[in-house]
Amino acid sequence: MSNESRRFNVAVVGATGAVGETMLSILAERDFPIATLYPLASERSAGGQVEFKGQKVTVLDLATFDPTGVDIALFSAGGGISKEYAPKFAAAGAVVIDNSSAFRYDDDVPLVVSEVNPEALKQRPRGIVANPNCSTMQMLVALAPLHREYNIERINVATYQSVSGGGRSALEELGKQTGQLLNFQAIDPQRFPVQIAFNLIPHIDDFLENGFTKEEMKLVWETRKILGDDNIQVNPTAVDERKAGGYPTPVTHASGNDAVYVGRIREDISHPRGLNLWIVSDNIRKGAALNAVQLAELVAQEG
Repeated sequence: MSNESRRFNVAVVGATGAVGETMLSILAERDFPIATLYPLASERSAGGQVEFKGQKVTVLDLATFDPTGVDIALFSAGGGISKEYAPKFAAAGAVVIDNSSAFRYDDDVPLVVSEVNPEALKQRPRGIVANPNCSTMQMLVALAPLHREYNIERINVATYQSVSGGGRSALEELGKQTGQLLNFQAIDPQRFPVQIAFNLIPHIDDFLENGFTKEEMKLVWETRKILGDDNIQVNPTAVDERKAGGYPTPVTHASGNDAVYVGRIREDISHPRGLNLWIVSDNIRKGAALNAVQLAELVAQEG
């Protein structure tokens, strides 16, 4: 059977999540040649239905599913699920494409951006291919041609990432808070440590000993692996959500206050004399009105 006419048995692990639903949508949009689709999720979601090409397809329980006969498995259910089930699918003969960070830094698992290093896809001894971090992926689509032509030495990057990266519960909290604030109602953060609607939080994933978060270091590690160049220096800052960490945010600290707040002070890992700072202030007050009054006070002091 030619590749043009072959159809594939495809499993989508995490099919009821935000990314899983988008995977299903894109498979349909691009008319991927599917013979049988297996939407998989936890026992809690099993038995429900997802939509694919206008049809309702029943969600199956990942824990009891037999992967025999699956040709391609798309995983987007978190690193723990990937570590447990991806090797089982690969052992059954499937090519696993994993969206988590579980295997990204393993030497025998290719980390692939389709427009940047597609040739790496062919070397997958474990049957697993890793999908890069979302920020790394879009950055390297733009920078890889420049690196090949001019040999990039250093990248300074600040990412402002969507709340959707935190999954459906994060999206629901953002929507709820937005509605509450627009209706002049008080909010009670649950999914995030502070208000996320109309706010920025400079903390994604856990902090490491060097003062950077794992999300930030992914930009370093993955850039070097995908481009095949360990000499590239990357200085990253990632902004969004997760846990409280003693840093200021625009809404929680700066709004309505006169001070300029500084946090996340750390050495620049891409330059021996560099320093990284996270700074927030109220633009209307210190950024305009307050400073104007302070200047007037200085003039008044001249006598």
